Amino acid sequence: MINSHVSSFAGMPVLPFTPGMTPPADPSAVAWRLEVEEFDADPEEFAGLVGAMLDEVPPEAVRAVVVGEWGEAYERPLPVDLLVDAASRWTGLRALFLADLTYEQCEISWLSHGDVTPLLAAYPGLEVLWIRGAQGLRLEPVRHTGLRELRFESGGLPGAVVRAVGGCDLPELRRLDLWLGRADYGGDTTVDDLAAVLAGERLPAVRHLAPCNAEIADAVAAAVATAPVVGRLEVLDLSMGALTDEGAAALLAGQPLTHLRRLDLHHHFLSEEVAASVVAALPGVEVDVSDAQTAEEYDGRAYRFTAVGE
Repeated sequence: MINSHVSSFAGMPVLPFTPGMTPPADPSAVAWRLEVEEFDADPEEFAGLVGAMLDEVPPEAVRAVVVGEWGEAYERPLPVDLLVDAASRWTGLRALFLADLTYEQCEISWLSHGDVTPLLAAYPGLEVLWIRGAQGLRLEPVRHTGLRELRFESGGLPGAVVRAVGGCDLPELRRLDLWLGRADYGGDTTVDDLAAVLAGERLPAVRHLAPCNAEIADAVAAAVATAPVVGRLEVLDLSMGALTDEGAAALLAGQPLTHLRRLDLHHHFLSEEVAASVVAALPGVEVDVSDAQTAEEYDGRAYRFTAVGE
């Protein structure tokens, strides 16, 4: 559940843009937020907002943009074309966050997107890309030499998107977050879909990997246990998912993890004994086994949930 907007992004405070406002002395020192006031605003209103910002804020000084409500986000895809068209003027843009909406505005699994591939082509200097929501989301494998951080926040991430990420050549990417989610919210990703990411051949610089918020956390943990990419990681994040003792055992039975700086398993379904054994097995590693969960009984079966779903 996402219950607040980001107050900072890419190391800068977020400042909402309002037509007619007086820009700060240094427009490059803030992350500009673009958001219409009404959830059912016409498409022209968001287009006008983008146009006004292009006219009123020195475009070459814009370093980061956060897109909030664009109007009927629950059924109308975010208008990526407006951002692509702005690329010829936002020549210094380095960070972009698509769909920073709270659950009160729109549930994360209702947020609508289209093909975001054109953004990567339009902004070769982009270093940070965050995308919240995955309904209708599409991505094609590309080569991008600027990206340092790529983050997909989702209650259910399609396997096709995960495969596309694995097919991208991202030589400078240091951090990759994939909120895999649940099948009932579109998260049909399997460990086979993760194969290229876990091989890491196209991610030579990645140091922080987060295949997290996963209903299939046990299967992910077992795949990670033998994944070539793990040897170069500093942070491995399997948090927010449905990890059980079985997954933790598979993880510990695999390759050594003592080189990690941090292993994040918070929000899990481990027994106290197994959680303690993970910590004990990795001296010198910061292991987060906080926020232990208890499976719920439903129709005679144990139900385990991800931290973020609908």
